[in-house]
Amino acid sequence: MSPRLTARDILPDDADRALLVGRVWRDDQQGPVLVTVRDGQLIDLSATINVMADLLERDDAAELIANAEGESLGSLDSLLENSCQTSQRAPHLLAPCDVQAIKACGVTFAVSLLERVIEEQAGGDAARAGELREELKRVIGGDLSKIRPGSDEAMALKAELQSRGAWSQYMEVGIGPDAEVFTKSQPLSSVGQGAAVGLHPSSRWNNPEPEIVLAVDAQGNARGATLGNDVNLRDVEGRSALLLGKAKDNNASCAIGPFIRLFDDHFSIDDVRSAMVSLRIEGNDDDFLLEDQSDMREISRDPLDLVGQTIGAHHQYPDGFMLFLGTMFSPIQDRDGPGQGFTHHLGDVVTISTPRLGALVNRVERSDQLPPWTYGIRAWLSHQRG
Repeated sequence: MSPRLTARDILPDDADRALLVGRVWRDDQQGPVLVTVRDGQLIDLSATINVMADLLERDDAAELIANAEGESLGSLDSLLENSCQTSQRAPHLLAPCDVQAIKACGVTFAVSLLERVIEEQAGGDAARAGELREELKRVIGGDLSKIRPGSDEAMALKAELQSRGAWSQYMEVGIGPDAEVFTKSQPLSSVGQGAAVGLHPSSRWNNPEPEIVLAVDAQGNARGATLGNDVNLRDVEGRSALLLGKAKDNNASCAIGPFIRLFDDHFSIDDVRSAMVSLRIEGNDDDFLLEDQSDMREISRDPLDLVGQTIGAHHQYPDGFMLFLGTMFSPIQDRDGPGQGFTHHLGDVVTISTPRLGALVNRVERSDQLPPWTYGIRAWLSHQRG
């Protein structure tokens, strides 16, 4: 089942004043072009600028986008129809980033922290999750969301949990001074609006992770935001944290989009801090429906603190980076039987949305059965050179 979408379904509520930039694949150009949304049309910016990382470095990006002349590629409605086909037709939407590194922060919410600990202690066995969840609540006691990471209170809890043999590497990055920051996937490998996201064929316990993604320039300035799905394999990572790469970075396992909304007088980092990110999962082979929300006001570390832990004198990103901020959402709703919890079925349609950024919609398939990632840096450079 491919979702049928219109511009109204995916654009921000205040789209008429939103500075939106993205990327579109054009067969006639044999590659991607930068676009902006203007009066429901997608305007090709390639005559003015054609590298998203370059655009995000410019202090005059808003003025440039507003005044750039370019060819209309048609209505957003028509491109959405192309983008949501099982075999996408050109022109279609791509992930809005290009050569930026794609980084992600884990366990930035108390709820997701507990679920990571459960995965670790369950050793990838979903059937043990319910029992472990109740046991951990008894051991930890208080509300972790009220504990500031790295604080004296957090360090006292660490000492207590260590004495009980209940400490975890996930607790370390959840309430310790240092955030978990990892590489989610490679530049140019993310899929965009309407494309299928992929599950590793070995996984039997997995879920979407609906997140806000910051677009950050090479100096560490957050320039805008978009939405992302950090596809998560709970059974793989639960077996060992050393399998994080196998759990996180697979073909089509990272979706970003639909557009980057640039920060301006109408949209700022404070809108990110207060956002409510909604998730909807619709089953294709059953009547399953799951709806939930992730409240950014409950994040344990400020988004700009996460940026500062990613870039600085200790680590540079000359092309900038996209930063997944984490999620409080870890689905536990039983799907396939009592005590089984949630896992994806092939064909699920996942919608991640928030009013100021719009909606990102993807269907779920197997990584090894989706089109392979073939358009990398060398192909992109060849396209840039004309």
